[in-house]
Amino acid sequence: MSLGVALEGGAMRAMYTQGVLDVWMDEDIRVDGMVGVSAGACVGPNLFSKQRSRGLRYNKQYMGDPRNVGLRSLITTGDIVNREFSYYRITRELDPFDEAAFERYGADFYAVATNVDTGEAEYLKVTNVFEQIEAIRASASMPFVSRFVEYEGKRYLDGGIADSIPVRACLNLGYDRNVAVLTQPADYRKGPMNTRLIRACYHKHPALCRTLMERHERYNRQMEDVAQLERAGKIFVIRPAQSLHVKRLEKDPEALQRVYDQGVADARAHAGAAGVSGSVRHSP
Repeated sequence: MSLGVALEGGAMRAMYTQGVLDVWMDEDIRVDGMVGVSAGACVGPNLFSKQRSRGLRYNKQYMGDPRNVGLRSLITTGDIVNREFSYYRITRELDPFDEAAFERYGADFYAVATNVDTGEAEYLKVTNVFEQIEAIRASASMPFVSRFVEYEGKRYLDGGIADSIPVRACLNLGYDRNVAVLTQPADYRKGPMNTRLIRACYHKHPALCRTLMERHERYNRQMEDVAQLERAGKIFVIRPAQSLHVKRLEKDPEALQRVYDQGVADARAHAGAAGVSGSVRHSP
């Protein structure tokens, strides 16, 4: 049976997701396709390259590095997450991504990004992380603290603006079983964003403004949809039981480790469950 996976984002809450993926590596779970959004798109490829704990490792080491994330990068480049250091130097030099292993795995991977001009989600297929790192960067470029990312002639921002929980996109790809890895508890609901800030920053982009203003409504509908799909047995969901209590750009290595450890614990607790069972393991 084929297995599809949808990964929510949430900046450093994605260390929870990295923990889940590491357990799947340990259990030799075969994933045939993945749709990742924002930070989920950043850590997701590590499953296919079989680089256990990679997302945790480089974030623990470099989140506190001013070359990577912070006010200096925002002032000097317009991006709070530094493009050259975070997406290019770490990926190619400091903690190199194993592109050859990613390609050998042979799964489909999609990064969700929000089209600035339409306000809608687009699902960018990534077959080579090095060559298409801008698609992943687009997916994770947070509004208000990131410039638009140009990719294949279009402008994008964070995929979580338009599709925070890409479960429906995963279902539409036609896998036999589908798992959602969320980084918020089941009872979490999002509140509205600051409309004055949205208008001040993006008044020249009305479609993006509209989507940002509706983001909390979209997200909350998706949470209800996930609950209904889960009750109907159409998806299996792994999520924290309570809030992870971690900052979006958390720099404390101990806090990152704690969130990761929770993901590991929850994934192990669900080992053998209907959505992630021996039926989707690699063949011996």
